[in-house]
This record gives sequence, structure tokens and C-alpha cells, in this order.
Amino acid sequence: MLAIAALVITAALPASAQFRFGPRIGTEVNSMRLNKSLFDNDNRAGFTGGLQMEFNVPVVNVGFDLSVMYVHRVSSSTADNTTANDANDAALNSSRLKNRDYIEIPLNFKYKIGLPLIGKVLTPYLFTGPSFSFLTSKRAITDVYKNKKFDVAWNFGVGVQLISHLQIAASYGVGMTKTVETLSGYQGANPIEGKNNYWTVTAAWLF
Repeated sequence: MLAIAALVITAALPASAQFRFGPRIGTEVNSMRLNKSLFDNDNRAGFTGGLQMEFNVPVVNVGFDLSVMYVHRVSSSTADNTTANDANDAALNSSRLKNRDYIEIPLNFKYKIGLPLIGKVLTPYLFTGPSFSFLTSKRAITDVYKNKKFDVAWNFGVGVQLISHLQIAASYGVGMTKTVETLSGYQGANPIEGKNNYWTVTAAWLF
């Protein structure tokens, strides 16, 4: 469905539209938002890298970019002993560093702000759009809780394009789906719902 949407948008663009692509790398600071205080979560910096493609219509300065990224998210979770009221929650009574790896596909609608005289040297832009993440690392967190295989977030960001090729961007992703769930068969465990929120700073070089 994502590929079909990209093709439809591309077909609707005028002949003057520009297509560019190139490598993109950066860092991501992840914070999982939980509906219960089972865990105390510290923000931790991970990393991301992959390929970015961009379509842009020069006259109106609107378009979109599509990326395929590998994302390594790190979070430190410490169980709250006051909520460990049965044998199932006892597995949470330790501090552990949790790493999660994803293939992430963000699709952003982008508006470039044209500046007179210096537009070819410096062009700020705004972007927003959905991001689809597919878990590639282990699902288990403990014997009770696990990561979900698929995650959807919505990104809001700003950036600047330098010398027509280098794009430096910062964005905030708001989790829209649960990323943590209670395993079936553990009815006595405290049910939790966790959503990924994260800051991302990247640099891309587009040819």
C-alpha cells in the first residue's frame, strides 16, 4: 500500500519535479510512554541509517520524501517493586538495558521555504507524515511482556538544506500504536500499554 501511494503521488507530479536520493544517518533518543508506572524509563540515544528518496516540485516547493532506515533504539527500564504483586511481575524486579532494532519507513510531506538570493545555499523546510516500523530484534522483554512486531508513529519536523545537497533535520515522533503488550496466559500480570516517542536528528546527502 505504501508503494502504491508513492507511485500515485509521483504520477501526479508535474514534469518539472525533481527526484533525488542518497544516504541518511543520525541519532534517535527514544522514550517509551507507558500507561502504568511498572517501569521507570530513562531516555537513551540510539542510531539510525539508511537511504532517503525525495520528490520535489521547485515552483511551489512542495513534495515528499520516503526513507528506508535501520533503527537501533535503546532504553533503560527499571521495574517498580510496589507493583510487583504476584509471581508474574517478579520477573520485572531488575534493571536492564533493552535494545530494539527496527526497519523503519517514514513517509513525509515536505514544504521548502524559498529564500531570495540565498535559496541555493540555505533552504529551511518543514515536514510531517507517518512512520512504519517493523521489529527485527527479539520480541520478549520478560516472561510476561513482549514487544509488538509492528509500530506506527507520526513525525513532525524541521530542517535545513545546505548547498542544494546536504539536508539536516530534527523531528519528534508520536507513537500511535502499542509497542508493548502482555503475553497471553498471564492474566494475573498488570496489563500495560507502551508507545514509542522519540527525537531524531539526521543528516542526508542527496544526489
